[in-house]
Amino acid sequence: MELRIFTEPQQGASYDDLLRVARAAEDAGYGAFFRSDHYLKMGSADGLPGPTDAWITLAGLARETKDIRLGTLVTAATFRHPGPLAISVAQVDQMSGGRVEFGLGSGWFAEEHAAYGLRFPALGERFELFEEQLAIITGLWSTPVGETFSFDGEHYRLTDSPALPKPTQSPVPVVIGGMGAKRTPALAARYASEFNLPFVDVDFATAQFARVDAACRDIGRDPATMTRSVGLVLCVGRDDAEVARRAAAIGREVDELKQNGLAGTPAEVVARLGEWHAKTGISRVYLQVLDLSDLDHLELVAAEVAPQLRG
Repeated sequence: MELRIFTEPQQGASYDDLLRVARAAEDAGYGAFFRSDHYLKMGSADGLPGPTDAWITLAGLARETKDIRLGTLVTAATFRHPGPLAISVAQVDQMSGGRVEFGLGSGWFAEEHAAYGLRFPALGERFELFEEQLAIITGLWSTPVGETFSFDGEHYRLTDSPALPKPTQSPVPVVIGGMGAKRTPALAARYASEFNLPFVDVDFATAQFARVDAACRDIGRDPATMTRSVGLVLCVGRDDAEVARRAAAIGREVDELKQNGLAGTPAEVVARLGEWHAKTGISRVYLQVLDLSDLDHLELVAAEVAPQLRG
């Protein structure tokens, strides 16, 4: 099982904060550094010094890290036009030497759209935008050099695009997730290399992964080619006192974290991950790290949890 670091910088983090975490994650041997793509803080956090743009952040990290993979959970289709977004992601992939993974979703946080003047259509239209963006972005990347790409959809039209630049990877891994019972699994089966479920329980994950498998079979795709992953909040300590201290630092209760995330001693967390793997078949976990100043937290998990998950 691969462990990845997932951050929520809209809650309050500068680029330098994210760079420290990304480098610490790389040094500790984590598989990837991911960040959310949000423009407004949530809950009681102050959000200072303010939001950082996901793809500008990843461009910087592409040049200031060496091996760790980089990506978003997830970019909202309401934030950017698909043509320029395809260019941005391809460029960051080039800048990183082929280390980008592209997470895309329909968008959900109405308040951040209002705060920054972004249109927030109804769910049905957002999903249409999401679907067309997947078709356009992957189509632009897969068009052979020297040929052009056109698209005539309900929301976007591209005419004779040179479909440049190309990412270093072919294809760029695409991460899709979500709770929808039909359309989301169908889109994942068509476009995604990975299906991610953030902050759900084991029973829901089991059922949703089964829907994705069925959607893959419906189009003749081997379900085994889809990586299964989940996102879970992290709160690990060497003893109960350290667990309690880390829970307090992020404003959460230990019992709630044990119920809904990965909390406790390394032995408890290894056991919890074993349950997840046995019931859902996941091979990848995004560890939501909310206290970005606590780099010892990352080192502890890398030293005492990750080695027990290999093999």
